[in-house]
Amino acid sequence: MATRRVPLVLLACGSFNPITNQHMRLFELARDHMHTTGQYQVVGGIVSPVSDGYGKQGLVLAKHRVAMAKLALRSSNWVTVDDWESQQPDWTETVVTMRYHYGRILKECKQFTATHSGDSTGNGVPLSTSSPQLKLLCGADFLESFKIPGLWQEDHVEEVAGRFGLVCVSRGGLEPERAVHASDTLSAHRRNIFHVREWTR
Repeated sequence: MATRRVPLVLLACGSFNPITNQHMRLFELARDHMHTTGQYQVVGGIVSPVSDGYGKQGLVLAKHRVAMAKLALRSSNWVTVDDWESQQPDWTETVVTMRYHYGRILKECKQFTATHSGDSTGNGVPLSTSSPQLKLLCGADFLESFKIPGLWQEDHVEEVAGRFGLVCVSRGGLEPERAVHASDTLSAHRRNIFHVREWTR
């Protein structure tokens, strides 16, 4: 009998100024890797562009970045664009965005369970009856941001890494494992941080 897998949603936060093929490739690489663990079945991906309140120089208006992302992902059958974060008046901390999406996912899951019988994905992979999980999808450089003084609150790092988890895609010479080792909080939750290596030629 096939092992029941935990349904997993991948969330990517960022400016997406504009969205690129590399952003979309991160989702594909992460999904493939998480499937090979045998623990998870990726059931969705979310692109969440930051709001205009982020204040980054040269940042295109949120409505345009959202529109470009939707255009880029119109052919995807599993990655969607969500504009909640982009509509906030101020910059939204990553952990707050994760809480919002996790709450929404749990609500949708309850509605789906109430109206559907059976417990497998469309491709026949049996899913566990446990709640879906949400993990933050990021590039290797994102892990380095945890070391920047004053950028992250320690309890937010604890929640992102411990409660949710990360799927980190690295390429080139970046070594995300070193960033995890250098942080006591990340180290404590290293089993919830998944490293995906993109081999470049």
